[in-house]
Amino acid sequence: MPPRIPSPAVVRAVEARAGVAVAASRSWTLSQQSAGFSSTPSCEVFSKARRNFRQWLKTDGVYFKKAPEDGPRYIASSGRKKRAYKDGEFDRLQPFPTNSSFKTAPVLSEKARQIIWEKVMRDGETIKAVSAEYGVDVRRVAAVIRLQEVERDWEKKGKFLAKPYAKAVLGMLRTHKIYTNSQNKPLEDINEVHIHPHTMQQIFWPTAESRHFTRKDAAKVFNKDMLPLDERVQIPELIQLEKDISSGIAPYEAAQKFKSTVRNSETKTAEKARAAAAAAESAITRVRTERFDMRFQDYNAEQVGKDGRHRNAIGARYGVPHYDRAKGQVKIPTSVP
Repeated sequence: MPPRIPSPAVVRAVEARAGVAVAASRSWTLSQQSAGFSSTPSCEVFSKARRNFRQWLKTDGVYFKKAPEDGPRYIASSGRKKRAYKDGEFDRLQPFPTNSSFKTAPVLSEKARQIIWEKVMRDGETIKAVSAEYGVDVRRVAAVIRLQEVERDWEKKGKFLAKPYAKAVLGMLRTHKIYTNSQNKPLEDINEVHIHPHTMQQIFWPTAESRHFTRKDAAKVFNKDMLPLDERVQIPELIQLEKDISSGIAPYEAAQKFKSTVRNSETKTAEKARAAAAAAESAITRVRTERFDMRFQDYNAEQVGKDGRHRNAIGARYGVPHYDRAKGQVKIPTSVP
């Protein structure tokens, strides 16, 4: 069968394709010469997404490019009109437009943490007093003091601190500022009471109508060892402060009494912890060698419970076998709490 002769249209298409391939190879060679570390040619134009982003920065994005001092401006949900941005209306608590259930909480600014550290470490204020004055949780105040001490220790040792990273992170979050010469808004609820498991049960407790049933009585109904609500809060002295002010005592005198009570409470707590640590250390006999530090402690074998599984017994956490798969073991509760 004789070979077929290609038509002129086919010849032109093949030549054009060959020319495109040659041009592409030349451009690839030039890009390899300009950037030897790259294996692909650089794109001379921006992608569609990048072009749209640049266009958005020139229109609505102008109001989000620079964050104000009190925190960033979050993009509102899709239902908000664009003209609301120009009027200064922003979603201050909703960083994700499509997730309305997530709300952000402010964090302490760098200056606020510095003020808290100076109040406790330099001025000698108690942690509870600082917590009540600035409306910051006691645990957060203690954490701020510890972190500030670590930061100052690192600066003395010449260690590098990630200041630019911290500044960038704070720029993306809402910050809470503290002013020393004015009244401050509380950062959080400092006397929040967590729900105790004993209070999740419904109890019918008959009592006389003439009896004044208090919260202390209610705590004893739920559990005989349960503390009342006034004692389970983190700063119970604040309740007495409000009672003193309601009874007619001047606010300044009530505040001074509160600070004195808090100082005595923290002093007793520190002395109790110090005595417990000293007693635990005195009960341990140490034998130091070149490689190891062996510790021996006397223990009463009768304090292991009826079945030897008391939580204070030796090996209660490690090494105690479990009888989950053993036969004849009772797996259901035998008593009602």
